[in-house]
Amino acid sequence: MCGVQIIDFFKKSVILVITNDLGLLYKNDTKIEKYIAALCTKNMNANTLSLSAPLELNIDLTDEQFFQLCQNNRDLRFERTATGELIIMPPTGSETGYYNADLTYQLRAWSRQNQLGKSFDSSAGFKLPNGAERSPDASWVKIERWNALSQAEKERFAPLCPDFVVELMSKSDSLEKTRAKMREYMDNGARLGWLINRQQQQVEIYRPNQEVEILSSPQTLSGEDVLPGFVLDLTEIF
Repeated sequence: MCGVQIIDFFKKSVILVITNDLGLLYKNDTKIEKYIAALCTKNMNANTLSLSAPLELNIDLTDEQFFQLCQNNRDLRFERTATGELIIMPPTGSETGYYNADLTYQLRAWSRQNQLGKSFDSSAGFKLPNGAERSPDASWVKIERWNALSQAEKERFAPLCPDFVVELMSKSDSLEKTRAKMREYMDNGARLGWLINRQQQQVEIYRPNQEVEILSSPQTLSGEDVLPGFVLDLTEIF
C-alpha cells in the first residue's frame, strides 16, 4: 500500500493508519471502534473513515505523544481542544491553499520589513494558556514575547497565544466551530483576530472585550494598532 503511515499511540489501544487516498483505517478497542463507525457514511467500508472534513476523537495523549504524532504525519494538521479532544484535519483544497499562501505572504512581507514580531503560517502550532493546541491559518507574535521563550519552547509548540490570528474558512469548515475557535483565541490573549469567510464574502473582526464586527466584501483590512501599518489586500481572496 503506497504511502502508508502507521501511527501507534504509544502502546495505547488505538492504531491509526493514514493511507495515500486520505482514508483512515483503524484498530482499537470497542468503545473507540463504535465511536468511529458512527461517523462513517453508509456507503463506505466499515473500516474506513473519510477525512474530507475535520475529524474529532476523544483520545488521551501526553504533550510529547501529540508532538510526535504531528511530526510523523506532516501531510495532516492536528489540533487539540482544551479538554483533550484530538482534531485531525485533511489538507485543504488547492484553491484554499492558494488564498492562504497569499495571506501569509502579505503578512510575512510586512513583518520582515518592520521586525516588530514573527509571522507564522498554518503549519505552526501554539499551546494556549487554557491547554488547547491550535494552528491558525496565519498568525503573528510580538517580538518581545517571542524572544522571552527558550529555544526549546520555540522548537516545539510555543506556549502562548499569538497576538494576531487569522482563520480562512474552507467549504468543509464549520462556521460555528470556527467562531468558537476565534473566541478561544481572544480569551487566551490574542489582541486581534480575523475570520475570513469566502463563501459568504464576509470578514468577522475579533477584538478583546468588544462585540464582533462583521464586514461585507471588504477590499482591505487594517492591522490597527496591533500590526501598525499592515493592510491586507483582499482582492485575490475575494
